[in-house]
Amino acid sequence: MRVAYFTENGFEGYVPLEHPSLKGAMAWIAALEAYHYNIHNIPLSVGEKFDLGIFNIPKTNTAKLKHRDLPAEIRNLCNRVAYIQEGPFWFWQDYPLDEQVWYYNSLAASDILYVHNEADKRYYQGLIGHSDVRVFKTLMIPPSGIDTSIERSGVMIGGNFVSWYGGFDSFVTAREYSEDICAPSMGRRQAGEEQLGIRHLPYMQWDQFMQELNKVKVGVHLMRTHAAGTFALNCSYLGIPCIGYKGLDTQETLHPLLSVEDGDLTAAKTLARKLSTELDFYQECSILTKELFQTYYSKEVWEQEINNLLK
Repeated sequence: MRVAYFTENGFEGYVPLEHPSLKGAMAWIAALEAYHYNIHNIPLSVGEKFDLGIFNIPKTNTAKLKHRDLPAEIRNLCNRVAYIQEGPFWFWQDYPLDEQVWYYNSLAASDILYVHNEADKRYYQGLIGHSDVRVFKTLMIPPSGIDTSIERSGVMIGGNFVSWYGGFDSFVTAREYSEDICAPSMGRRQAGEEQLGIRHLPYMQWDQFMQELNKVKVGVHLMRTHAAGTFALNCSYLGIPCIGYKGLDTQETLHPLLSVEDGDLTAAKTLARKLSTELDFYQECSILTKELFQTYYSKEVWEQEINNLLK
């Protein structure tokens, strides 16, 4: 199947499997061997139509798109058109009203809706009444050169101190593990976070981030903004136990012993202490998540499921 993929990324062409930043949509584009177009610069036609065109609507810059009929433009190039979810299912309701209506109509005009989680599937089915809504699983293509047998220490929280990431929730939970805490530097990092004793990683390519994640023993990502769930997925591949909220498919599937209800910091902190003090429990969580990754989220399993999904 020939697939075209449309995002805000400013390049046109294919993405190699050796790309240093295969996270999120970039991993999907590479694995699908899809041809990428910038969504702001869609050509009027191509020589031979693609079988499927997949597009996402960016979380920002929608004012530049709201006067365009994206499904119709993509249908000039592709036989079928699929919207793919970007971010949590509710984020678009912060748009101005005219952009909300445009967003809704763009999804309604698509042949297929691809979503992140089972909970998202129920949402979009109810919102649009769409007849074809499918879960498009998050993918991680392992970077080369990672030695998972190295000595690990410390804990990494998955985001910064804003409500989008729930960084403070993750921080107070991570302190129960009683080891050094580090965090990635995201676009919404707050000034002064380092004064709480957090070591921030500099901005880096995804493959470099995976090398840094591989150095820690535990991940904590109590993010109420449920989306693709890449942090829990990355931890799982490395065999790092990750505490997180239910409602995220990667978290619940890959870390079933460490998933808590939204807002249940009491349970989250209890699990952090248990991981710190009970070696057998830590080893159980570590071994289990690596096995579950191979069963449900390896590239081979993903390709088989996605090939069926694309039919």
